[in-house]
Amino acid sequence: MGANQQTRMGDGLGLSSVAEGRGAIDQTTMVRAASGADPPPFLQTRMVDMPSSSSSSSSLSQSQSQPHSHSQEKEKEKEKEEEQEEEKPSPSRNASSKYDFVKVKVWLGENADHYYVLSRFLLCRMLTVTKIPNHVAIKIALELKKLLVDNSLLDVSQSDLEANLFKLMEKRGYGEDYINRYKMMTRFHHQRVPLVVLVCGTACTGKSTIATQLAGRLNLPNVLQTDMVYELLRTSTDAPLTSVPVWARDFDSPEELITEFCRECRVVRKGLAGDLKKAMKDGKPIIIEGIHLDPSIYLMDEEKRDDNSKMEKKVAESENSPATVKSKTEKQQENELHEKRMDDSQECMSEEGRISEGLSCAKSHVISSSDPACSKEKNPRAEGEGHKDLDLQKNNATKKDKPAAEPIIVPIVLRMSDFDHKALLEEWIATRASRDNCLPQDHRKLINNLKLIQDYLCSFESQGLTVVDISANSFPQTLDWLHSYLLQCIERGLLAACSESPKQGGS
Repeated sequence: MGANQQTRMGDGLGLSSVAEGRGAIDQTTMVRAASGADPPPFLQTRMVDMPSSSSSSSSLSQSQSQPHSHSQEKEKEKEKEEEQEEEKPSPSRNASSKYDFVKVKVWLGENADHYYVLSRFLLCRMLTVTKIPNHVAIKIALELKKLLVDNSLLDVSQSDLEANLFKLMEKRGYGEDYINRYKMMTRFHHQRVPLVVLVCGTACTGKSTIATQLAGRLNLPNVLQTDMVYELLRTSTDAPLTSVPVWARDFDSPEELITEFCRECRVVRKGLAGDLKKAMKDGKPIIIEGIHLDPSIYLMDEEKRDDNSKMEKKVAESENSPATVKSKTEKQQENELHEKRMDDSQECMSEEGRISEGLSCAKSHVISSSDPACSKEKNPRAEGEGHKDLDLQKNNATKKDKPAAEPIIVPIVLRMSDFDHKALLEEWIATRASRDNCLPQDHRKLINNLKLIQDYLCSFESQGLTVVDISANSFPQTLDWLHSYLLQCIERGLLAACSESPKQGGS
């Protein structure tokens, strides 16, 4: 019992000491608060959590005396928070609205024969192409949807939709330049002008990053990597490609390295032929990035296209000349005489056929009543099928006669300063050497080979090729410049296509 009493006494003493400690803390807090000194952080939290009776009574008296001031302060704080939320860029994902559940039909054509359902996401992507920031584009798209739904404009023409959109853009401070870019990009997509953007460069120059960023900004869905094409050709075909990359092999001279690099680029170009042909035929934009891109191959293709177009123009001019017109008239007269002779011979053959048919009928004396009816029934079908075939042939001829728009080819070479590029290459080669056993141990030789390939690619700058300097400090500015540069290239290509279309229509 004595032990239990001692423990209880000890417990009581412990509780009393704790209570005394708490009282001491409360006294110190009151004293420091009265003197104006700042208490330590743990005491500040305790003062907030457990206010004293005097402070609570004073706060109650202040709240009763000044109720309007607190409400005004709260309203001001709410307004500040709303302004900050508006200034903050809203996320593109999960930014849904109740207006998304209402469908707005946008009608196309003069007679409003077709329509599409307005999508805020697609409209936002189209606005970002014009260099409007993403968070502002989301707000403009939402404002447009609110405007249409609140005014019960659930069936709108394309022109009315664009008029309301342009007003909202001007209200946000994005005026004529952005509106002209929007109109230009709509024409670019409607006319289906092929666009091929080539992002060239050696390893660690930011090709993949630039390609994906430009694809997102310009709303281009197709991005191809030459590394993937190289591996597919090497593993699944009989293409003369090796598992060891060209920059990791030993060569006697830099010329041998460049010739082997160009040969591999030509092989990869053949592998890309199907995708490029489809892009040219369907009028789809595509971005190709990778190390196996030799600008000379694509520049030669462009020169061949220019030569072919010049030859076609010369042929058209020669056909319109008076000498060719005379020769055409003479040929037409000869063809008409030949056709008359053929018609006469066919008439003679038909008369002989009728006579032979009459003789055979007289010999057989078998005349059925169903035969003429069948022949009468068969002839209209045959004629109808013949007309259908002729219509199909005409449609195919018109499709073939329609000239495909000239593609817009934009080759870009990315270049980095020697110091930064060397540091990135050393780290990249070290990580790759630990994974691949085929790489040699001499990393200096690898870096030297990559530098030789980089110098070869940059040598096309004298021929008008665009070489862009990449740096980590100015990467956003470089991306903005490339965005503007591609918009300029698209505008020039559209102007060239519009200037050629009336000539082709007149010819």
